[in-house]
Amino acid sequence: MAGMDRPPGATAAVDFAYLAAFGDWLACASAGAGERCARAMRALPDDLISNVAFVGAAGHALDFDDTLAVGLAHVSAATAPAALVLAANLGLPLRSALDAYAEGFEAMAAVATASHPSLYERGWHPTAVCGPLGAAVVASRLLDLSDAQRDNAVATALLRAGGSRGSFGSDGKAIQVGLGAAAGVQAGLLAQAGAEVDQRAIHSAIGFVGVFGATWPPAGIPARGGGITPRGIDANWIKLYPSCLGTHSPIEAAAAARANGFRFTDDELVVAVHPIARKAANVDNLTDGLSAKFSIPYCVGYTLIHGAPGVAAFGALDEAAVAASRAVTVAEDESLPEFGAVLTLGGTELARVDAPRGAPECPLRPADLAAKVANLAGDGLMDALKDLGAPAADVLRAAGVDRAAQPTPGARAARGSSPNPSATPTWNGLGAESCT
Repeated sequence: MAGMDRPPGATAAVDFAYLAAFGDWLACASAGAGERCARAMRALPDDLISNVAFVGAAGHALDFDDTLAVGLAHVSAATAPAALVLAANLGLPLRSALDAYAEGFEAMAAVATASHPSLYERGWHPTAVCGPLGAAVVASRLLDLSDAQRDNAVATALLRAGGSRGSFGSDGKAIQVGLGAAAGVQAGLLAQAGAEVDQRAIHSAIGFVGVFGATWPPAGIPARGGGITPRGIDANWIKLYPSCLGTHSPIEAAAAARANGFRFTDDELVVAVHPIARKAANVDNLTDGLSAKFSIPYCVGYTLIHGAPGVAAFGALDEAAVAASRAVTVAEDESLPEFGAVLTLGGTELARVDAPRGAPECPLRPADLAAKVANLAGDGLMDALKDLGAPAADVLRAAGVDRAAQPTPGARAARGSSPNPSATPTWNGLGAESCT
């Protein structure tokens, strides 16, 4: 997000990098509030903790929210709902929510990055595992806890860490992220009430580090209000496609081949990806549109036939794409970038993508991101986020993710394919210059 001016009224912690990621996540929550997993979470009792869980699940339901590739964690998915819902509950403005979000983002990003790829390789879902920590740091900031209370909140939150990659392709993935965000807020409230948990719950062989195979950052998590270099937010990835990160380069490779005149035949295509990407996008037996988000063959087949997928592409399985996917083989190649891809036919290279759009090396243009937010949530949300002094509760309502709203399932998800940059004016300050 280099070269962008800070929004009026922003504090030192809040610049456009955080605002862009937060706005992207909130648009995803707005569109995801009617999805099955979010509707189930909405059925929980109407209280603060359940509200955080609901908004957390809604934000991750479409798997369209931003991702920290260097830690393989959707950091906003856990920290943003904690910040917005708790700030609304406390009667605080959006500015306070964003300040807390920025602090929680960097804490969670530091642990997820230090623990990559160990958590992933052991079968853990880093977003759900590290999410309670990030949300606890958010809550500590909003509740104005002391340093000692913050330490207790983090330790308490990590007692609730969990979530496996076995949930991928099902409602469980978003549900465990929502529950992780809620656990962090609950931990902050417990620390405020006097609960104490020894740090061995984090650092010992039988604590978080030993049990999960995690690595604690050598410098610890960022101190209250303290800066960190390099920042996690600067390595953040804002998605252009509503599917697993491991499918993005294969999608763009297929799109490039299609643009060059290639059309699908019965000949076998091979998509080579890094083993990490294959672990992420490992679904080969399709059951519904949700499982298809984690299928490289399906995403390649869909793109070759229809073009790059948007939200509506995963509402149900496309029969032509399913048939095409049977002719697509996935190969692993450790020499590729973790999220790169090469598409070949009979040994001839059709397309190669080292970093798809949305990656830090190839950030979205302002118009692309503005189009995505507007397509998911409408122009009203973009307007709501321009006033950092507005009550956080008003922003929740503008996004349609307060518990009073009853969205129609998929109502906002029924728009075309990939975002159309010309469909909406640029949201000033959101986005970055396109890579070339």
